[in-house]
Amino acid sequence: MLYAILCYHDEAVVGAWSRDQDEAVMTRLNVVHGKLASSGKLGPVARLLPTTAATTLRRNSDPALVLDGPFAETKEQLLGFYVVEADDLDGVLAIARELGQANPGGAYEIRPIGLYMPGGPVSAPDGNPGHGT
Repeated sequence: MLYAILCYHDEAVVGAWSRDQDEAVMTRLNVVHGKLASSGKLGPVARLLPTTAATTLRRNSDPALVLDGPFAETKEQLLGFYVVEADDLDGVLAIARELGQANPGGAYEIRPIGLYMPGGPVSAPDGNPGHGT
């Protein structure tokens, strides 16, 4: 079964990391990514830009309202996500625990994927492949 692992953290904390701190977290995460990829369990991974770059489309009016920002009333923000394959909830929890050891703090929300339609290659806004979260 495919699962989405949604990565939440306090954006102000993560945004305050030095380049060295961020690279250290990414180095630890890449170890986990490598294990998951070699076992065929790792799907797409996306690290989202800050919520200051977000736009929200509200469909509760006609015409739809387009707003700057995510407008989520939360202490933690969605910073990225993984798509992974696991046999069951215990398997995906083990993956999330390993990701959490590499990137402490925040929370990982796990949701089964009901529909997955892979498309072609996607690049980050700067034209480079995106980095993991």
